Amino acid sequence: MNYLSVENLTKSFGDRIIFEDLTFGIDQGQKVAIVAKNGSGKTTLLRCLIEKEQYDSGRVVFRKGLRVIFMQQNENLVGDNTILEEVFSHDLPELKAVKEYNFAMRSGDEDLIANSFEAITELNAWDIEVKVNQILSVLKLEDTSKLVSTLSGGQQKRVALAKVLVTDADFLILDEPTNHLDLDMIEWLEDYLSKSKSTILMVTHDRYFLEVVCDTIFELEDKTIYKYKGNFSYYLEKKAERNEQRDSTIGKAQNQFRKELEWMRRQPKARGVKQKARIEAFHDTKKVAKQHIDRSELEIPVKMERLGSKILEMHKVGKSFDDLKILENFTYTFKRNERLGIVGKNGAGKSTFLNMILGQEEVSSGKVVTGETVVFGYYSQELLKIKDETKKVIDVIRDIAEYIPLEKGRQMSAAQFLEKFLFPRDMHYNFVHKLSGGEKRRLKLMTILMKNPNFLILDEPTNDLDIFVMSVLEEYLRGFQGCLIVVSHDRYFMDKMVDHLFVFEGDAKIKDLLGNYTAYRKQMLKSNKAKKKDNTPEEVIKVSTLSDGVKKEEPTKKIKLSYKENAEFERLEGEMEQLEEKKAKLTLILSDANASNDDLMYAGERLSKVVKELETKADRWLELSEYV
Repeated sequence: MNYLSVENLTKSFGDRIIFEDLTFGIDQGQKVAIVAKNGSGKTTLLRCLIEKEQYDSGRVVFRKGLRVIFMQQNENLVGDNTILEEVFSHDLPELKAVKEYNFAMRSGDEDLIANSFEAITELNAWDIEVKVNQILSVLKLEDTSKLVSTLSGGQQKRVALAKVLVTDADFLILDEPTNHLDLDMIEWLEDYLSKSKSTILMVTHDRYFLEVVCDTIFELEDKTIYKYKGNFSYYLEKKAERNEQRDSTIGKAQNQFRKELEWMRRQPKARGVKQKARIEAFHDTKKVAKQHIDRSELEIPVKMERLGSKILEMHKVGKSFDDLKILENFTYTFKRNERLGIVGKNGAGKSTFLNMILGQEEVSSGKVVTGETVVFGYYSQELLKIKDETKKVIDVIRDIAEYIPLEKGRQMSAAQFLEKFLFPRDMHYNFVHKLSGGEKRRLKLMTILMKNPNFLILDEPTNDLDIFVMSVLEEYLRGFQGCLIVVSHDRYFMDKMVDHLFVFEGDAKIKDLLGNYTAYRKQMLKSNKAKKKDNTPEEVIKVSTLSDGVKKEEPTKKIKLSYKENAEFERLEGEMEQLEEKKAKLTLILSDANASNDDLMYAGERLSKVVKELETKADRWLELSEYV
């Protein structure tokens, strides 16, 4: 059943055409992602679909009677509302009925209670408030009495996400839903959307999210849209095939163009009918032959200052803010080619730790010793700040240096450096204030790397960067010979970039875990199992949160596992470890630029099956672990 039909949609800003004659459809139950380079018009397309942005021509038709909900990147929330009021602010019958019932219960008006009780029953909305509380708990928004205006940007983003999820919409349109979520939240949302019956259209740069949740990929490129019926790995394989075919077509056209050009130059001005047909064919061939094949890669052999024997040492470092402990008696010596990832809950002290390394935050005790040859490059989450917003892109680079020293005595001009970072020549003289958020972040990254650091600290470097820029950034970092520290919620990025993690657990507890993010999640599962064994059996109480007047169910005692269930529990642990190993190997194949199409196809199909099997077994393991 078709839920959305888009025909010949065209949008432009002045002389610039964003997309032209887009035609596509989305059926019931499909989970579709739009991928494109920054500035290609992904968000503009979403806004056109829900008529928040006017389009030049075309037709957008949703099936009648659908409940369509849109979550944009910058949601306009009402600052005077509490979190709960904002989440319930949708004009939906179920939410309205729950609000009226709660009001009736507080007022004590028996007639009002009876009427609202009947309305809730008719709409089958008794579980709405329970669902709201569950979602708010996962998103760490438990204090629902807080005003929206007092929340941080990240918290407001999570309120906007909760507001969308509670609607149980027929059609969800999500613009970067994983931004400002920690790793646990992202994995929960991934599972939630995978099981959701809603039809979904989203823009996201989280590649594991694309792999697990989506069954269709739309790529917005060259002002048109390409459709791939499969997940992210399938898209990569088919895109590679399409590029090969395009390159072959352009190559043949260029050969034909050279031959026809000689013929055109030999012909007199007066020509017959047959010659006119050949001339028209010549111009068609010329259009194909002159297409530009963009093979830009982020390969920058920058001359890096050599690191000495002493790099960075932390001796019995302590840090606290009043009663909040960040570090206590922490000692660590950084080595050459350090590739460290930092993970942990928000507020656990990750940013404070980075600032102490950089000397921007005083330690409470101990000392931090930095080697004389260390040149830090720090990429923070803040957007690029330019005093003069009328400054042009190329001037931002030239203000640092006209030429960048490379290896073996070579140099690279500011213009060449911009092209390496996927800024084509026609963008060099654009004003900075006209750049998209992702383009500004890419420009900021350039200003850091061009200073030739040998110790890179990247705090959420993948936020607002498209998957194409992220892949070339990964290529650059793989060849980076200095020390690297990464704080990121991008699981795919972390798996590829780091070989050990600092896990900030709070209360000054930091674990040094060998391996990448996948290894960390395996360790978390084992840790949860150990905690379950140490704890005595507790009572499980089911509580309805609709109102204080609703009766709570009687507590039920936990039961022990049967012999058969205990054997299944132990077997599952080994099977999950084997699946994690398979997942890691398949991910390596998909990230290998030299892998064949057959290998990519096989790895993509197998990875999808492995991930689903792993999720099923993990769910069963968690279910059984409740009674161990």
